[in-house]
Order: sequence, then C-alpha cells, then structure tokens
Amino acid sequence: MDFTLSDDHLALRDSARTFLDKEVDLHPVLKPGSSVADAGYDRLWKQIVDLGWPGVVIPETYGGLGLDYLDLVMIIGEMGRTLAPAPLFGTLAGVWAIQAAGSEDQKTELLGAVAGGTSTLALAIADANGSYDAPGRDARATAADGGYRLSGAKSFVVDAAAADKIVVAAALDGQRRYFVVDAKASGVRVELVDWRDVTRQVATVHLDSAPATLLSGTSEDIWPFVRDRLYLVLAAESSEGAKAVLADAVAYAKDRVAFGRPIGAFQAIKHQLAEIAGQVECAVVGVQYAAWALSEGDPRASLAAAMAQSYASEAYRDATHRNIQVFGAIGFTWEMKNHLFYKRARCNAELLGSPARLREEVMQFLEREAA
Repeated sequence: MDFTLSDDHLALRDSARTFLDKEVDLHPVLKPGSSVADAGYDRLWKQIVDLGWPGVVIPETYGGLGLDYLDLVMIIGEMGRTLAPAPLFGTLAGVWAIQAAGSEDQKTELLGAVAGGTSTLALAIADANGSYDAPGRDARATAADGGYRLSGAKSFVVDAAAADKIVVAAALDGQRRYFVVDAKASGVRVELVDWRDVTRQVATVHLDSAPATLLSGTSEDIWPFVRDRLYLVLAAESSEGAKAVLADAVAYAKDRVAFGRPIGAFQAIKHQLAEIAGQVECAVVGVQYAAWALSEGDPRASLAAAMAQSYASEAYRDATHRNIQVFGAIGFTWEMKNHLFYKRARCNAELLGSPARLREEVMQFLEREAA
C-alpha cells in the first residue's frame, strides 16, 4: 500500500484547483439574508461537464472515464476547498445508485447520459426524520398502467432542484426498491429547504402518483454501496475544507498585530493552529486510505469510509470553529467567508449521520470482524 500520490493525481488536483480558484465566486452570498439562489448554483456546471468530472467514476463501458476513487477525491477535495456551488454531489449519488441497482440497459442509458453531459441526477432516500435505513416508508410505489407510480415524500435530497432525473427509494410490497423519476414530470414537486449552507441545494421531493421506472436491483447491499462512496465524498470535502480554513487562519495570524506582535506569536494561537494542522493531516490520510480501499474492493472499505467521514467531518467542524476564534470579531461578520465554511462543516457532519453515530457504525464493523 503506497499513499504517495502519483504525478497524474497531482496534475488532476492542480488543474481542478486552477479552474476552481478562477471560476468560483462566493461574493454573492457574503451578505445578510443571502440564500442558495444567490450562489449561481448552475453557473459552473457546463464547464464542469466539459471537464468530464461527472463521468470520472463512471466505467468506460457506459461512456465515462473509468478512473478510480483517488482520482475522484482530487476533484472533490478542491470542490470542498472552494465551496464550489454545483450539483456534482447529487449527480454522483444518483450515478452510484444506478450503478448498483440498474440493469445493463438502464446503466447504458442513464449513466451514458450523465457521462455525455446531458443529464444531472439526485438521490432521494432519507425519510423526514433523517433516517436512511428504513425501507422507504415515506414514499410508496404501486403498479399502474404497466409501470409504477410513486406517492409520498423524501427529505434532505441534495441537488434535487438541479436534477433532470431523481433516483427514489420507495417501498414496494414491503421492500425497499429504487425507481427513477423525471424531475419535471407531473406529480413531482421539488421544494428547497432552508438549509444553512447556502452553497449547497437541499430539498424535499414531493411525489403525487408520479410515473416512475423501476431499477432492477433487489440486493440489500445497494444502499451500503452508495453510502460508502458518499461518506468518501463528504470526507474529501471536509478534509480539504479544513485545510483551507487552516491556511486562512495562519495567514491572518501572521498579519494581525496586537500588543506590538503578530497574534500568531502568542502561544494560545500557536496551540490552536498546531492542533488544527494535526487533525488536517490525519483527515487527509483517512480519506486517501478510504479512496484506495474502495478502488481496490478491499474487505475493509466500508469501515475505512465510515472512519474517514467520522474523523474528517468532526475535524472540519472543529477547524472552522477555531478559525473564527483566531479571526476574532471580524470572523463573525457576513462579509467574511469564515461562516460559509463553518456552515458547510456543520452540515457535512450531519447530512448522513453525526460523527458519533458513525463511530457506532465503526464499532459494529469491528464487532462483526471479531465474531
């Protein structure tokens, strides 16, 4: 196992960094009362499609690039570092659900459209209480007219408002099954929620006898397959986000003078920055190990992904809090971007389950290994 990034990985990361540093503009949301509507959510998407990012992990068989998860985290990390507002998270979630549950014909059609840049996706799986584990009780499927119709609602759906198609988990004969609905179809209504992170769209999807296509897969492993990869995405965002706020805090501590000295010369500031730095390094290594494990199909990949997300999301949350403390009063103002990273960190730490809940999941993995 070699954690040294290859020249190709570094080149991919550097090209993503150059592009996003140039194109991401957070100024529209640096004002009181701003919302996700101000973020220019779709502005970057055409360029992201041109770069081929939606197809990075789609197999070449279906028109994608067929790269591995280390390649993916090079891109996702830079998206997290810049808080780039674009529907990549939701599209990846939908891709993995179709990859795990779709037939060959369904994968060829749906994944090919994503890789070709003509379709965006979202995954609707959580119930109103935030549970991802129930058999889709908040949405139900019934057979009708030679197909299926869905009724109910799904909550906390990332990127649904920007999606062309939504993969929905719904109960059919008491079993969780996966369906694809057209986001603009009759009976589908997407309602944006007041999500504190204004750089990411989150919505409730309401379904009223909406026509749907059933994906063929019935395995109970479909959600764990998707979940592990979403853990990796959130962990990659969080580790690089934490690195970004550390760099901002260090730069500010060198420039801000108090009592005739830069505040970075004071031991209390040094200790905080050193602690963030240690957490960031551990988070980055955890993400890279999880990416390697998922790419290699390692038996402990699920464990690695849960550990990476638990640690990185908590480290990001702590880093953004300490970042604001280093900046002092100015760090609390709308005009500074500190609060945007703080909100992303808090949301990343809760979206798929809190760090504490993930540690329980880690313990369950370890208990099963020991049995």
